[in-house]
Amino acid sequence: MKTIGLIGGMSWESSAVYYKLINQRVHELLGGFHSCQCIMYSVDFAEIEKLQREDKWAELDTLMADAAKRLENAGADLLVLCTNTMHLCSEAIQKAISIPFLHIAEAAGEEIVKGNLRKVGLLGTKFTMEKDFYKEVLTGKFGIEVIIPNEQEREEVHRIIYDELVHGQIKGESRERYQAIIHNLEKNGAEGVILGCTEIPLLISSSDVNIPVFDTTRLHAEKAVEWIVKNS
Repeated sequence: MKTIGLIGGMSWESSAVYYKLINQRVHELLGGFHSCQCIMYSVDFAEIEKLQREDKWAELDTLMADAAKRLENAGADLLVLCTNTMHLCSEAIQKAISIPFLHIAEAAGEEIVKGNLRKVGLLGTKFTMEKDFYKEVLTGKFGIEVIIPNEQEREEVHRIIYDELVHGQIKGESRERYQAIIHNLEKNGAEGVILGCTEIPLLISSSDVNIPVFDTTRLHAEKAVEWIVKNS
């Protein structure tokens, strides 16, 4: 079996979900006693969050590239970055390694196209919603129109991620707030919604809203497993 290299810790809550989903998918595909052959390099999120807040993306590029090289040197055949926001560093990561890198927005885009959706809402950190690195993949590669919440709603989505979800706090009132924001996206024409932060699926699932939900954590993890099975 090929080996998945995982850059985790952003946050460890969602990285643990990646590990579970990856192993579940391996078992579904291969059965028996099979589990995933993988290596995780987990960072200290306090350091990452501070650099994000200070807008020091060059330093974050260096940290992510270093983590990627460590995983390749340890024997990884495929690299997975277990976070949406830090795909801002994807160019630096890809330049640092010679193994394939599975971009999370591409995993989401493939699934959206399968569902014949052309306009979707995007929830995530302010970085993911406001910068172009994520939307460019969805629009440029898949022809998907992406809309985001208004400024006040973006602040609330971001706050709940950093103040609650990365600490494992799941609150009913926050779920209701996300449901209202998704409903507003639907009123603005969104045919589905991307949960573009790997912590959001801890709070929101398809049963909570009326439009299709694209859980990037699950989609990313399952695409990685399908790659290693196909290429083993």
